[in-house]
Amino acid sequence: MGSPIDMNPRAALCWQVEAGADEAILDAPVDRYAASARPAVKAVPVAPASVARAPASAPLQAPTAAVQSARSLAAAARSVGELAEALAAFDGCPLKRTATNLVFADGNPQARIMLIGEAPGADEDRLGKPFVGVSGQLLDRMLAAIGLDRTSTYITNVIFWRPPGNRPPTAAEIAACLPFVERHIELVSPEVLVLLGAASAQTLLGRTDGITRLRGRWFSFESAGMARPVPAMAVYHPAYLLRQPAQKRAAWRDWLAILARLKNVTVNHTSGSN
Repeated sequence: MGSPIDMNPRAALCWQVEAGADEAILDAPVDRYAASARPAVKAVPVAPASVARAPASAPLQAPTAAVQSARSLAAAARSVGELAEALAAFDGCPLKRTATNLVFADGNPQARIMLIGEAPGADEDRLGKPFVGVSGQLLDRMLAAIGLDRTSTYITNVIFWRPPGNRPPTAAEIAACLPFVERHIELVSPEVLVLLGAASAQTLLGRTDGITRLRGRWFSFESAGMARPVPAMAVYHPAYLLRQPAQKRAAWRDWLAILARLKNVTVNHTSGSN
């Protein structure tokens, strides 16, 4: 196929879609040539040492009122069903206004293993269920490889509404949803927690390491409303494995370790009941 310059507009558009450029990023076009012609910005003087400044990498915080409302609604939920109703009534996350559906969870809330991803995509937003697109199909195959499916697992995300254009969620959006995520884990009380991708792992483990450093390691997750800590492992997100299939070997080792942990938990519970 020739370059987009040689094509008619329709063919050029099809070429871009096949290349993955299927989302509009801005509401209006930007003249990049004019932008590059702007004069260089002068350096800003450094603030005096006596002035306290947040680090450049410090995340924005969600509005206090939104977080407080989320904590109050989440804490009042006494079941997974009540939590879903509370989340549907929550208006503190702006993503709700641009999403089509609330994407709460899928699978068995009585399952021993709980999986938490990042945020819904287009397919999830349309159907109202997590991991139903191409990456979800890969996740189903990975679960099947260790003898699990959606009747024996419980799946959710750290964000319950699709960010526009599938952009990464902001720190404020994550903060607004986090009380519901933590209460979700408390109510399900899984024996093993699997964190799919960097966003989920960093959010729930309180770490800044990348997924390549976090994956394959066991951590302990706990919150104020939990009777016991839960062993948690971070793994590669299925969407990442679709882009980097060479990492499937490492992912397979991680899932085998998760299966071994589940078997070990079963053995310990059986021994303790004798």
